[in-house]
Amino acid sequence: MSSSLYRFLLHLYPASFRAEYGDELLRAFAEAARHRGPVANAVAALRDIVPNALIAHGSMLRQDLHYAFRTMRRSRVFVATVILVTALGVGANTATFSVADLVLLRPLPFRDPGALVRLCEGPREGGGWGCMNELSPANYRDVARTTTTVRQWGVYTGAEGNLVGTGEPVRVGAEAVSPEVFPILGVRPLLGRVFDTTAAGQRDAGSVVLSYGLWQSQFGGRSGILGTTIRLDDKPRTIIGVMPPAFRFPAPGTQLWTPLVLRDTDFVDRTNTYLQGIGRLEPGVTFDQARAELALVFGRLSRENPETNRDTWFSFFRLHDEMAPRYRLMLLLLCGASLSLLLLTGANLANLLLARATARELELAVRAALGAGRERLVRQMLTESLVLAIIGGLIGVAVATLAVPLLAHLIPTSLPLGEAPRLDSRALLVAGAFTALTGFVFGLIPALVTGRRTAFRALREGARGGGGRRQRLRTTLVAIEVAVSVLLLVSSTFLARAVWRVQSVDPGFSSDGVLTLRTTLTQTRAADSVRRTEFYDRVLAGVRALPGVTAAAYTSGLPMVLTGGITGVELPGQPARNRRANGVSLRFVTPQFFDVLKIPILAGRRIEEADRLGRPLVAVVSESFVARQLSNEPPIGKTFRARGLEYTIVGVVKDIKVRGLERTNEPQLYLSAAQGPGALGILYIPKDLIIRAGAGSAGLVAAARDIIHRIDAQQPVSDVRMLSNVVEGQTADRRAQLRILIALAGLALLLTAIGIYGLLAFMVTQRAREIGVRLALGAEPGRVARMVVGDATRLALIGGVPGVIAAYAVARAMNALLFGIAPTDPVTLASGFVIVLLATIAGSLAPAMSAVRVSPLVAMRAE
Repeated sequence: MSSSLYRFLLHLYPASFRAEYGDELLRAFAEAARHRGPVANAVAALRDIVPNALIAHGSMLRQDLHYAFRTMRRSRVFVATVILVTALGVGANTATFSVADLVLLRPLPFRDPGALVRLCEGPREGGGWGCMNELSPANYRDVARTTTTVRQWGVYTGAEGNLVGTGEPVRVGAEAVSPEVFPILGVRPLLGRVFDTTAAGQRDAGSVVLSYGLWQSQFGGRSGILGTTIRLDDKPRTIIGVMPPAFRFPAPGTQLWTPLVLRDTDFVDRTNTYLQGIGRLEPGVTFDQARAELALVFGRLSRENPETNRDTWFSFFRLHDEMAPRYRLMLLLLCGASLSLLLLTGANLANLLLARATARELELAVRAALGAGRERLVRQMLTESLVLAIIGGLIGVAVATLAVPLLAHLIPTSLPLGEAPRLDSRALLVAGAFTALTGFVFGLIPALVTGRRTAFRALREGARGGGGRRQRLRTTLVAIEVAVSVLLLVSSTFLARAVWRVQSVDPGFSSDGVLTLRTTLTQTRAADSVRRTEFYDRVLAGVRALPGVTAAAYTSGLPMVLTGGITGVELPGQPARNRRANGVSLRFVTPQFFDVLKIPILAGRRIEEADRLGRPLVAVVSESFVARQLSNEPPIGKTFRARGLEYTIVGVVKDIKVRGLERTNEPQLYLSAAQGPGALGILYIPKDLIIRAGAGSAGLVAAARDIIHRIDAQQPVSDVRMLSNVVEGQTADRRAQLRILIALAGLALLLTAIGIYGLLAFMVTQRAREIGVRLALGAEPGRVARMVVGDATRLALIGGVPGVIAAYAVARAMNALLFGIAPTDPVTLASGFVIVLLATIAGSLAPAMSAVRVSPLVAMRAE
């Protein structure tokens, strides 16, 4: 029994060591074992073999490393190529994993985040992925009272405010939250406390909780901040708490939280939707069970309130899934592209190492003839590939560090992530795994293939060795590279065409040369229509007098930034229409709005200076308004009711894109800001100043700020940007992903060209004698060159066909990103294949010229 254990433990030694000394060690142990018991023999066997085996392996590793570095110094070009290839593959995948891990895998920074769910209203048909409509207080109350699968419900809504008294007036991103929201999220404040859940939050009606960032930037991180009174939108509020740095709810831009208190009057109108719902599932309750219960609740609400809830359904999803499917699809596509590049990197690395091993075959054969076993040679070659992979992996980590900030543009802003993507321990662990995979798996292939040949066979075949099975393996590896390149190039072409198509969409207005900035009035000042209009008049008068300014206006919201409030309209003699199904996008604007944006007037007139309080209420509508609401009847002079008031249509303008370049837009309705009632509501209050200026307006921003501060020193100015940047931002995420994918595709094409060149150069070297004989017998050099180019073309066909098939499957999977381009589009599918084919032929030219220059005498003498 003791001898069997010892014989088994001998396998811990290297095979070469075991073959030379195994029998002798076994005899010595058997002799000593006669004088010991079984337990003592087992202990002695372990104490003898384990440390000595480690020493033997360490000694052999030092020899292998010394030999590896010595051979690497003799082939620096090869070493640099392998390291570069490995670094690109490891770097791209590590950076992609860092972003995908943060967005798709890592839990949100809340207590038991998997149990957090979101609830909004949505249309019964075609509700989409997220919050098509917010909740009405009445529907929220009924849901919270009747559901049993959700432990607790809370709601919140946007509540931006002007913060004054802490230095320069600033506009801060705020959120009004019901007292239940903080307990649902389960995050304790860093300082102080959160809102009291008793008495419906009345105790904390005048309080505020700060974000860590606002506490640091505006209050210097003072520890005695609790109890301090600040002024937010002209209202005093007492600071009761500060949240920790990682708390960013509901979005990273939120800087403070105020209590949301719902009163009896808020529950009257079920169509007044402005709340976002959040809840925590009861322990043991599944997401699907909660969804099924909500379907019953909303079905009952539809039956009990048919006038308001007939077409109302719900949108229910996990908090972690609060991102558009397009973002998720983009990230998954990027992960797939990175893994494809890793596969291509591995294939290229295996090809390079195989070529390197073939070039060293005589050297390895001599070592084998002198007694080195196959295991020893394989180990040596594997050590060299791992050393190269480790060096490449370290450089790849540096590449990933530079790439992560670029990939951060693909992160959706709707997720309450606690941190930005970075290379943490998880990413470094993945980088190590990618490095080990690249070095070990793909380095093992050429090591085993080369180690399979016997020493005498290698010595006998000489320069003619390395054909047959090894040639087929290298051809297979290059075909894989071609297929991956075609896949990435076709996918990039699909996305590029989609971006071009989106960018070619006419937004309906001109954004070039338009400066925008936001001056949101406090609720107190905005509630007085006279004071509000006076502020607009004074600012616009000052701005229009600036050099270079051709037009300036105020609007409720910029197109593509704020849809505008969705309101319903009532037409004389027609039945009332559901606001959710037939709503229009409403904006209050000042004169020159259409001039600033150069929106064409199709009929009638614009909003004018005379359209003020005391005059008949007027409206300008879009052409789609005329088509949908008026059935294309002549619109000028017709009347309708909106928000309880009667308006007369005085003009028709071209439709503009208010929901972005890719989404369907509601008909647009424009009302005079000077005719707006006092209680407009946050969505309708004109807040965005738009200025069209010509050349020589470099100091326009500073001048506009000065005008506004001279009119009201407490008025913050925010969101300063060019409108053209807003429009370009509609495709920013697409363009960021496209640039990354094109970079990966370019790398794939480069690696494929390297692989094809290496394979063809190797083939020419191996067939030098054959080519020399052909030339000696009178073969034309052009025919020999065509033979090499033909081999390259066959490689492109072998890998290109499956690449096109795979690209078609990927195009179908990412159909949501293609903006109407069919996955079967022949031009797009063929483009990637043609590019790879041309690159393949280009890569074959140098080997073809080498084949033509083969000297028959030299080739024969070399044999």
